[in-house]
Formats: sequence, C-alpha cells, structure tokens
Amino acid sequence: MGKHVIVGAGQVGAHLAERLTAQGHEVVVVTRSGSGPEGAERIAADVTDQARITQITKGADALYNCVNPRYHRWVQDWPPMAASFLGAAEETGAVLVILGNLYGYGPVDGPMTEDLPLAATGVKGRVRAKMWEDALAAHKAGRIRTTELRGSDYYGPGSTDQAYVGETRFVRPLLAGKRVPYFSDPSIPHSWTYLPDAAEALAIAGTDERAWGRPWHVPTGPAVSTREVGERLCRIAGAPAPRIFEVPRAVFTAAGLFSPMAKALRETRYQFDSPYVLDSSAFQSTFGMAPTPMDDALQTVVAASRVAQGAGN
Repeated sequence: MGKHVIVGAGQVGAHLAERLTAQGHEVVVVTRSGSGPEGAERIAADVTDQARITQITKGADALYNCVNPRYHRWVQDWPPMAASFLGAAEETGAVLVILGNLYGYGPVDGPMTEDLPLAATGVKGRVRAKMWEDALAAHKAGRIRTTELRGSDYYGPGSTDQAYVGETRFVRPLLAGKRVPYFSDPSIPHSWTYLPDAAEALAIAGTDERAWGRPWHVPTGPAVSTREVGERLCRIAGAPAPRIFEVPRAVFTAAGLFSPMAKALRETRYQFDSPYVLDSSAFQSTFGMAPTPMDDALQTVVAASRVAQGAGN
C-alpha cells in the first residue's frame, strides 16, 4: 500500500479517494476549503502554491490532478495550476496522474482513439492540449512520470450540476415527471463515462507503470443518445416516460450574452451536434477493465438519487 495525494474532491476526486481508501492506501485529499470524503486526510491548500503542494506530496507514490476551474476561466486558471502539479511531481518523484478530457482532439469524424492528434483550435481545447504536451515533454525528458486519463461527459452518483445527464440537471427532474431542456438534438449518439469507472481507471493508472508515458481513455460503454439515457433511467425507476426537449439554437446563443458559462459552452457545442464517440478499447484490453453496463450504472444512480432526496426531506 502507498500514499496517494488527490487534489480536488469533486465528482471524480471524491470517488477516487473512496476507492483508494477502500484498497488500503493512505489517501490525502487537497482542496481549497479542506473538504473531502471521510476516511482520507483532508488538507486545505491552494493548488497554485507549488511549495505547499510539494510539501504535501513528499513521500507519495502518486499525485492526482482532479481539479477543474470554472469553465469560463480555464485560460486564466489552468496554466498556474498545471505548472504547480508539474513542479511538485518533479520535486517529489510522485507519478502525476492527470484527469483529462477529449477537448484537445477538437471536432472528430468517427470514434476517438488516443493516437489522434491534439488538433483542437478552440481556446479550451488548446489549454487542455498544452497541459498534456507539457507533461509528456517532462516525462520524455526524464523529469517526471505521468499519464492522462480522458473520459467523455460524466454521469453517476455524486455528479455535479455541470453534468449534462447528472443528478440536478437531468435525473431528479425526469424522475419527478418534469420536462428537461437540452441544448442540442437529444437523439444524437454520445459517449457517457460512469464516474466510478473514471475513479477505477485513475487508481489503476496511479499504481501500474504500464500506464505511464501516454494518454488513455477511461473505459466507457457504447454511445447512446441523451433521449435513450432518459428512457432507460425512467424505465428502471418506474417513472413516467421522459420529456426531453431541444432548446432552440437562438435561445442558446442569446443565453451567452448574460451567462459566462453559456458563452463558454459555444466552443464545445460541436460535441453534441453530431455523434461523439469514445473508443476505450486500448485501456480495456491492457488492464482488463470493462465499463459498467449502463443499466447497472443507472440502477445505482436511481438508488443514490432517492437516498439523497430522502435525506433532504
């Protein structure tokens, strides 16, 4: 068993901490507020404070970048955070495991594999691409050991309000029989990554040297439309048939005039306007990990939602 430092206790970081703790590792969770799941040591620190992150990471086997700055502030916030992670990994020797995404590829015609070029031209895509390029360059120079795990849009217990098929935006309204707005055609196939699967893949990457020196896609099931996710969810829950409607593009565009978040989403709307398919076969075949079947995952989602709502009453 080893020491693992997780920076960020959001929808993925919390699952990762719980999984590593259950495996018997010493787990340290770092957030600005000092929050985090029980069972882990919780420390309050600013991720851009490289000296502090380095101090916390001393003696650790792995350092996990599970933070996510506000969507519309990636250009300002990510570079100093990424630099702090690189510096701490170099000074301590901990493996740097980066929770990435698919933005760096830009629009792709066909399933996405890890050998695709990072050809994004959008601002957020270039930010994520540079983060990995800098980390990989440091790895090749022998300064650090690193890997990046890339998933598609998340769903599962503990999902935040930023998840398109998450608890507050999607699950809870549908189970209550309410209409749910969606900013693109809900019948287009899309890959959805289950949060516990992302945590499991990160845990593997932090402890198996075969993962280091390249990016990987988190095991993710076959692409299905948002409408089908809703249909499966409601069938499992015994809820009314889902009512998901597309928000007109003009309304979506106008929202960007008042909401920085909505404005930032314009750059990545392409991910929902055509099939968006992730191929995770490389990780699955190398590490023997299969994605959780969606119906099994949605059963857990329904159960967790009911527990959460019961606790809130």
